[in-house]
Amino acid sequence: MFELDGRTALVTGAGQGVGTGIAVALARQGAVVAVNDIVAERAAETVASITEAGGTAYALPFDVTDRTAVASEVRAFERRVAPFDILVNNAGNGGAEGFRPTKFRDTEPADWQRFADVNLFGVMNTTRAVLDGMCARRHGRIITIASGAGITGASFGISLYGAAKGGAIAFTRHLAMENARDGITANTLALGLMDPAASGRTASVTTEMAKGIPVGRLGRPEDIGATCVFLASREAEWITGQTWQLNGGAPTS
Repeated sequence: MFELDGRTALVTGAGQGVGTGIAVALARQGAVVAVNDIVAERAAETVASITEAGGTAYALPFDVTDRTAVASEVRAFERRVAPFDILVNNAGNGGAEGFRPTKFRDTEPADWQRFADVNLFGVMNTTRAVLDGMCARRHGRIITIASGAGITGASFGISLYGAAKGGAIAFTRHLAMENARDGITANTLALGLMDPAASGRTASVTTEMAKGIPVGRLGRPEDIGATCVFLASREAEWITGQTWQLNGGAPTS
């Protein structure tokens, strides 16, 4: 079950953390994986780890916020290697300037734009680049990695991030309905607190917050990778337009 042999996947932001976990999991199940990252060296590192394990992967660095670059790189890859059957929209967070919790009244309009650019419009850019081909072939799996911040309010300054992630959730839901008859499924994963060590960051406030998670730990890249494998598989063809909360039980839905 859940074999992905003969499928080709694009995973954005896959040079580290959750993205790497997703790319590795898809490759392990037989998919050819295009590893995207804004930093070419990070993409190459993920490709090396996949190929060393016997999988097939290619580095495909570009900035998801650059619509022209996204379209060009996707077209070139599909001509050179294979058309995409699977898209995982994982790239996100705070954009090039990083993510520092700030309450809305202390933000500037420039901050509003960068959060939307990467977390919402980046999703639209990559989706648009692969969607026509998927519809023409009457098969596609689109998975958007969002956040619980797009569903549940919080008091500690993540309104811009939450707004953009909430937009990505709503976009994916409508996308699913528009393209269901063309053999496309589109679903969202709303992630809870993830282990910062997976992205090479030191322990932060999330470590203390993890004590309140029912299962007793932070999320790991492999948790997300396993769910993406399922949603990308033939066995999940009747699941679309859904938002799955992966959060260790905090909160339940």
